[in-house]
Formats: sequence, C-alpha cells, structure tokens
Amino acid sequence: MIETQAAVLTAINEPLELTTIRVDDPEPYEVRVAVTNVGLCHSDLHYMTGTVPPDHLPVVVGHEVAGVVEAVGSAVTQLRPGDRVTGALTPSCGLCANCSAGRSTQCQRVQEIRQRPRSAYQTTDGDPIDRLGAVGAFSRHALLRENALVKLPEDVPLHVGCLLSCCIVTGVGAVFRGAEVRPGSTVAVIGCGGVGSAIIQGARLAGASAIVAIDLDEDRLKAARTYGATHVINGGEGDTVEELHRLLGDGVDYAFEAVGSARTAQTALALVRPTGTACLVGIAPAGSEISVPAHDFFFLEKRLIGSYMGSGQAREDIAQFARLYQQGRLLLDEMVTRVVPFAEINEGFEAMKSGDVTRIVVDLQS
Repeated sequence: MIETQAAVLTAINEPLELTTIRVDDPEPYEVRVAVTNVGLCHSDLHYMTGTVPPDHLPVVVGHEVAGVVEAVGSAVTQLRPGDRVTGALTPSCGLCANCSAGRSTQCQRVQEIRQRPRSAYQTTDGDPIDRLGAVGAFSRHALLRENALVKLPEDVPLHVGCLLSCCIVTGVGAVFRGAEVRPGSTVAVIGCGGVGSAIIQGARLAGASAIVAIDLDEDRLKAARTYGATHVINGGEGDTVEELHRLLGDGVDYAFEAVGSARTAQTALALVRPTGTACLVGIAPAGSEISVPAHDFFFLEKRLIGSYMGSGQAREDIAQFARLYQQGRLLLDEMVTRVVPFAEINEGFEAMKSGDVTRIVVDLQS
C-alpha cells in the first residue's frame, strides 16, 4: 500500500478536495498506474452535481486516464513496469453472451469482475473511499485490471492519449460500431464538445458526404469545421429541424445526440429522414424519459438506438484509433484546449462551461 494525492468528491455540488489517500497493492490481475493525465469529462460533472447520483461518498471520480505502469499483479502477463497506457474503461470477462458477440462494452459480468476483496482506496485513517466505475483516475496512482488498459505507442503523447479512453472511443465508436454509418451518407451531430467532436471525426473517417454540426456556441461550431463538419447550425437561432431540411432536404441518414437531454434526443429523431437512425450518446440525468411519436417508427421506419462507450471491443478499438492518430487522420492535439496542473482541477471544471473548450486535460504530475 502506498500514499498518494487524490482529488476526492466528499459532497455533491462542492469542489473536489485534494488530499492524501492510500492506494492498495495490486491484486493478481491488477496493475498500478502512475497517472500522468486525465481528461475532464461531463460525465464526471454529472456525478459531482448529483444529476447522476454516485453510489457512495466519498468517491474519487475521473476516468479518461493515461499514465505509466508502476507495478503489476502476479497474474498479469501483457504489461510490465514502464509501459505507457491508457484506460479501456469497460473491462470484460470475454466469456458471456455479449462478449462472445463482440459487444464487450455490454459485458454481463462487469460488476462481478470489478469486485475486489477490500477497498482499493482508503483514507489515511483506513476508511474506504469509493472509485467511480472502479477507476478513480483523479489520483496520482490508480489500480485497474489488466484488461482495462491498452498499451500506447511511444509517439502518442500521454496528454492526448488519455482522450482515447473515453471521448474518442465513445464518439468514434458510436459512428462505426453503434450506428454503423455508411460511406456517402449524411450525418448530424447535436452537441460539439469532446464527444461530439469525436463523433464528427468518426463521421469524416467513415466517408460521410455531409456532416452537420449543431450547437449553441459559435466557438464550438467553428471548431467543428476543423474536425470535419461541412455545415453548421446554431441551435439557438430559429428552428433547427427546418434549417437542416433547408440544407439537406428530407433530413439526414444518421443523427447523433451528444448532450444528454430528452429535448435534444427528440430533436435527433426529428432530424433523420425516413428509415434513418438517431443514436443517443450523451448521458442523461437520472430518471430522464423520452417521449417520441410512434408514427416515426411505424410509418417512417426510423430507428432510435443508444451507444455506450463505443458499442464494441474497447481495447481493440482504442489500439486502432491510436494508429489513426499516428497517421494524422484522427486529430487529438487539436482537441486539447488546455492542460492544467492537478492543483487547478476545480478551475478546470469551471472552465468547461466556456464554448471555446473542447477538452481540458489535467497533468497529475505537476
């Protein structure tokens, strides 16, 4: 067991508290990672503000993680100290029906395999501290299962490599694995933050003929063109559906919702043409319900689907996306708006409200 610094959520709607915690030694299939960088994600904000209540407090949130392997458990075979890694946040058993079908992000035993005999994190007095999603990346040291990590090539910097573990695998994966966007098709993306920007890039990589970025902020719409958007619509000006129809006729083949609200989910379905697919990617507040017209399904044959963490094989996909970055086809450096020191993590979350921010990354070693 070692002592390290972590940013701990002790109360809803309160700043994270930087404090000393204890991190347990690795279990046989676990790896201790010296965390270098973590991206700030709106999913973390959901738990910090209580729109998605955490199971227990105190808890260490943070999940978009990259770092260096420091120690490995006795049964670890594929990683060794010194390896540079990023997280694949949905560890899988590899044996259940979903894993066997190539849908490891929906592993039916994920809660079981995340269990460990004692708390991974403790206070200096020995009281347990929870880890969100069995990750808890806002800590200078973290414990993850071997199959929840992917080794990074040497030429993928860790401050951009962390994006692969969440917003990239979620957004690009939703395009290829979730909605299965066809070359030449038309795409709309509602919400152009980190995940939305990744969806836009995924649509570009998939060969979409038109990509419409929709947001309320002009800075984000300007950035969306950098990632591949061919058209932009400010959702705060006029009727979004009417404007899209003016641009592309009867709608798009695929619409992606990356905000996490019932209203924008309904808009996504309204944007797609008959036989089109609306894909919900953003995490909605707990208890949210969506009301949609039955007519859209029975007569127009529209589809409404969800995509969680890329809808596929996270470790395989992350490795492939790293290669796309190496080839210059996937833009990661451009997505990192700012790198802030660990002591300024709360200020980083505050800065996320600005429209000129795609992703803020924390440097935990500074």
